[in-house]
Amino acid sequence: MQIETLDRRCLTEADALALAHLLAQVFPQRGFEERLTRLRAQWHDYHGPEEEYPRSLVIRDGSRILAHAAALPRTIGTGAGDLTVVGLAQVCTDSAERGKGYGQAVTRAVFDLVDHGPFPHSLFQTSISTRVFYEKLGAGVVTNRFINSLEDDPLKNPFWDEVVMRYPAVKQWPAGEIDLRGPGW
Repeated sequence: MQIETLDRRCLTEADALALAHLLAQVFPQRGFEERLTRLRAQWHDYHGPEEEYPRSLVIRDGSRILAHAAALPRTIGTGAGDLTVVGLAQVCTDSAERGKGYGQAVTRAVFDLVDHGPFPHSLFQTSISTRVFYEKLGAGVVTNRFINSLEDDPLKNPFWDEVVMRYPAVKQWPAGEIDLRGPGW
């Protein structure tokens, strides 16, 4: 099983199509066309540090993407100052390929950006039913209050899932309110 890194700043049309198909299959609330439009438009204007670039970690079979996890950089505001984290998002496996460890493999690849790369933490949201999956990989629940100062209603929680988590669970995490400075991912 080989994990490939796709630079989200310059996705090829073939990779955008393959990702849109997988994401629309697993997360049908946004259809294929919306997914494809977003993939084509996002991240082209990223100006952060080169080593923190936005990327997708994928497992593929030919042109078909079987599993995916997005690694999306964001500088958040904390009581201890600004902190650049890697947002884990869109973790999914093709429904015909589940149970083979692909989701775990692409998630670990994102967590490697914390363990061996430029980010001190990964931050993400998930459902209650998926929480245990991430805990087995070393993540822990975050209990901070989250806001988004860039939103019309800045005090509204920018995450929509029930559980917010961070990786690694054992590393020091800032206390107090956290400004996500954008929508949840």
